[in-house]
Amino acid sequence: MPISSPRYAEDPALVALGTAIRKARLERGVSQEELAHRSSIDRSYMSSIERGRQNPGIISVLRIAYALEMTATELMAEAKL
Repeated sequence: MPISSPRYAEDPALVALGTAIRKARLERGVSQEELAHRSSIDRSYMSSIERGRQNPGIISVLRIAYALEMTATELMAEAKL
């Protein structure tokens, strides 16, 4: 399992982003493993992102949004960021 981003782990913005990703994933009936595969992200890292323990870079956020068939803007709006 990846080491969490200690400086920002569980920051409210990361938790909100993770919650939005999880919600969008579940609404689309996609498993976490499948979303990780579609995003070219390790499944354990995806889990940490969804739990707000990782501070994903912009490329990771863009890949996740694309895999969810939404824009990064839509994803951020869902997270209220």
